[in-house]
Amino acid sequence: MKISARNSLKGTVKQIIPGAVNTEVVIEVAPDVEIVGVITKSSAEALALEVGKEAYAVIKSSDVMVAVE
Repeated sequence: MKISARNSLKGTVKQIIPGAVNTEVVIEVAPDVEIVGVITKSSAEALALEVGKEAYAVIKSSDVMVAVE
């Protein structure tokens, strides 16, 4: 796989929560470290996602916000 995004984390699909339009995908990238992504339902189907399958969390963002109380 070649991709221009610099932040690509390999992990294992832990949970898939399908919705009417979007699907929430939980990827464990390290023990007890999970990243949740929301993709279209059709993309989830095209990727043939299954719990236990290897997948990449690819993060491409121009902004990261951090807040505290």
